[in-house]
Amino acid sequence: MSTDPVASEPPGSPPQPSPAAVQASREVRAVISRLRRRILGASEAEDLTLGQSTALARLARETETPATAAGVTTSVLAATEGVRHQSMTATVAALAARGLVVRTPDPEDGRRLLITLTPEGRRRVHEGRQARTEWLAARLQDECTEEELRAVIAAMSVLERLTHD
Repeated sequence: MSTDPVASEPPGSPPQPSPAAVQASREVRAVISRLRRRILGASEAEDLTLGQSTALARLARETETPATAAGVTTSVLAATEGVRHQSMTATVAALAARGLVVRTPDPEDGRRLLITLTPEGRRRVHEGRQARTEWLAARLQDECTEEELRAVIAAMSVLERLTHD
């Protein structure tokens, strides 16, 4: 009787991750989740919900390329944020009411609306990014040695490699 877990797997099934890979997965997900909340909290505008802030930042990223500079639809934003279309419609309406986005008819399909940032929306996104960068840089500076900073940079290289298919 074999105690090798790989030997007991059905033929053709993918090998089970090692205990170290499972532990690393759990720790990376937990840390990224907490870090994301802290970073977002560093720049949260008091008058915007987290969903509105996230949608605003996503819209900025989605409209940075010439192909999408004219704007994106609510459906595209909903899909990229992983929320229902109706939820994103409400979020966009709230952002429009605050003067942070505008909705204009799509020149190729007048039934659709394209969403773009207003200058105020772009300013808010820029200031939010700046605040998040400054917060994280200060935390890293205050809490890490130079050796630890180099380790963080090396770890980011590994994690970045995981994001490529």
